[in-house]
Amino acid sequence: MQKYFVPSEQFGDESIQITGNDAHHIMNVMRLKPGAEILVSDGEKREAVVVIEQCSADGVEARIVEMRDFDREPSVQVTIAQSLPKGDKMELIIQKCTEIGAVHFMPFVSERTVVQYDSKKEAKRLERWGKIAKEAAEQSHRNVVPTIEASMNWKALMSQFASYDLVLICYEDERGTMLRDVLEAFAPTEGDMQNRTVKQARIMVVIGPEGGFTSQEIHSAVEAGARCVSLGRRILRAETAGMAACACIMYQFGEMGGM
Repeated sequence: MQKYFVPSEQFGDESIQITGNDAHHIMNVMRLKPGAEILVSDGEKREAVVVIEQCSADGVEARIVEMRDFDREPSVQVTIAQSLPKGDKMELIIQKCTEIGAVHFMPFVSERTVVQYDSKKEAKRLERWGKIAKEAAEQSHRNVVPTIEASMNWKALMSQFASYDLVLICYEDERGTMLRDVLEAFAPTEGDMQNRTVKQARIMVVIGPEGGFTSQEIHSAVEAGARCVSLGRRILRAETAGMAACACIMYQFGEMGGM
């Protein structure tokens, strides 16, 4: 069943009004007609199965037939901090990590970032990224749409480390510490998960650009509280590393058949 996120003010007690791009998608892409059922969420607390009653130039009017109360969000909050990659790779990272379960994205500029940051294009780029996150959240039936921050510099990113329970910086030259080992020591036990005796952990995953991090950046990140980890013996692309790390975290926390 196709899912759509709508602003909370469009979410009534008995009916829902869908306008803008979502209405266009329903009528012209999905070609849904009156009588069809879809899922609609306000991205906060409410989700409902609705039946389309009318499609017009003003949008789509739908009647609520069932309120749903279930949670598809993971038991761990993962933030992907990604040094800006070339081309449209950031769009792929946002799309796939949203599907896997990331809740937050923090793009940043590091020493070897190739992309020339343009503040004039920032608003348009954030709008595009937000749309991609929303569509990926709808496709994967998430309860919320991940948030995306404006691009920041390396120092600003490190200032955020202290607000996380665990910060992982992935480095291809790390030989001693594997991501698996850190996660096994950090993640709650199966008994903790079943008894719900642990708080929801906040983990940041820091991924470098195509050229990787400099040794000085790794040193400064570790001094700021990050754990330097390896993702294995193979070198992953900048756009692959975050997805792999996010999937490993979800598995370790029982979100993909782990515990």
